[in-house]
Parts: sequence; C-alpha cells; structure tokens
Amino acid sequence: MRDPRLTEQRNPRSGEVDRLSPIEIVDLVNAEDRGVAEAVGKERESIARTMELVVEAFRVGGRLVYVGAGTSGRLGVLDAAEMPPTFGTDPDRVQGIIAGGYGALVRAHEGAEDRPEDGAAAVDERGVGPGDFVLGIATSGTTPFVHGALARARERGARTGFLLCTPPSRELLDAHDVVIAPLVGPEVITGSTRMKAGTATKLVLNTITTGAMILSGKVHGNLMVDLQVTCDKLRDRGERILMEMLELPRAEAADLLERAGGHVKAALVMGRTGLGLDEARERLAAADGVVARVVGDPGR
Repeated sequence: MRDPRLTEQRNPRSGEVDRLSPIEIVDLVNAEDRGVAEAVGKERESIARTMELVVEAFRVGGRLVYVGAGTSGRLGVLDAAEMPPTFGTDPDRVQGIIAGGYGALVRAHEGAEDRPEDGAAAVDERGVGPGDFVLGIATSGTTPFVHGALARARERGARTGFLLCTPPSRELLDAHDVVIAPLVGPEVITGSTRMKAGTATKLVLNTITTGAMILSGKVHGNLMVDLQVTCDKLRDRGERILMEMLELPRAEAADLLERAGGHVKAALVMGRTGLGLDEARERLAAADGVVARVVGDPGR
C-alpha cells in the first residue's frame, strides 16, 4: 500500500539517481531544491500568524519552545541556540526539545521518537504553561514524541503550532492554533527528510524567529543592535554598527561599546543622546526596547 505521507513517496524524477554521474547528481538535487522556497512562500500567512503568536508569548514573559525528533529536533535546537548571540535574548526565551535529549544532536536516537509519553515528560520538565507557545516539528506529521509533547502542552494551557511537509489532516488543523505545511514534494532519496523538508524547516524557523525579534525591538533598521559582545567577531560587528550609525572612528566606537558593557543597543542610545549607561537602559526599558522610540528612525 502506498504511504499517504508526501514525505515518504517516491520521486519520479530521481528514480535512476544511482546511475547518474556526480555532476548529474548535483544538478538533480539543485533542481529539486529550487522548489523549496516557493513551497515555503505559499505558507506565508501561517508563518506570519506563528510569528504573531511567538511575539504575544514574549510580551507576557513566555517562551517559544520547539519540539522535534531527528533532523527536525536538531534544527529546532539550532535555531534556539542562535538567538542569544544574534539578538541578545535570555537563553531560556527560545528553547529546543529533541527526542533522546541533547545527546541526539550528535548521535541518532531514532527509537526515542516513538514514545509520546517521553514528549509529554519533556514538556513537564520545562514547566510549559499558559504564557508559552510550543511549535512541534515533524515533517512527516506523525512523530509520536512530538504529538505527545503538544498534547501535554495544550493540557498545561500553552498555545501550540505544528510544522510538517505533508498535507495536514483535519484533526491536526483543529488541534492547534496554527499549522504550517510547506509541500516540498518527495525527496531525491525516498524518505530522506533531512534534504528538502529539512531545508524548508530551516527557512521557516529562520523567518519565525527573525520576524519575532524584529517585532520585539531587537533590530534597528536592518541592524541587529541587541547583540551582546561575547567574542572578537561580535565585538568587531558591534563596533562597525556604531561606526556606521554614529559616524564614529573605530577607536571611539570601541570606547563607547566598552562603556556600554558590550551592549550595542545601549551604546547606540548613549552615542545619540549623550546619556550614561544607566539612563540609556532606563529609556530603552520605557520604550519596550525599541531604539527608534528613543533616538528616532535610523534613516534620519
């Protein structure tokens, strides 16, 4: 019997992939990948709604929690891990739960995805509650660990969403606040959802969190001004942002960033207003962290 899940069906365009040359394999994979962004674009309204739900959670002190297994889980954990260095968020604000625990990030624990009770237990362990938004990621739409986690999250009062790459059932649509379903089609290698489905997942997660951070005041113009200097690369980036926005030479930008405790957003307010660090932070807090409300639009 043919598997009804789109992610498990055979791709007629790659039926003889094992006979192709290296360059032909590259061309085939690239041709298949071209449709991924278009499939994600068709889910624009659901992605935007998810973004809104994440922002609503943040505004009440809640969290975005990803739940997944295998590639889906790894991509969720990766996206969560990138938020603090990129946008200066608290590490708890965006979290990733992966079946099998963090050991599954580097070594496959495939059987871990089969136990819905483990997903529920992971949600309990994180203390998920009414202020949180939990996004389940399962490209096939059937992973028991993810369904168990989302069911428990709903029981605990959280809002929930589901990201998959096969047509969602009516039951799934009715169960969650939002469902995102980019239909990227069968993989080049049947069932290898780390490929097109994985790429679609990365695109969707990038868009959700980037948009949520923009709407939360973490970006000024198109600059990530809420980054916290924790390494030489980020120090260089922070100094260059201040050099551009305040028209400062490197040495003055470096001194300003140092006086701001390595916080670019505070340094920008200090440089534009002449305020000290404490008052700059107070002004930012009163403006919900939106730099433009304190110093004006970046283009002016």
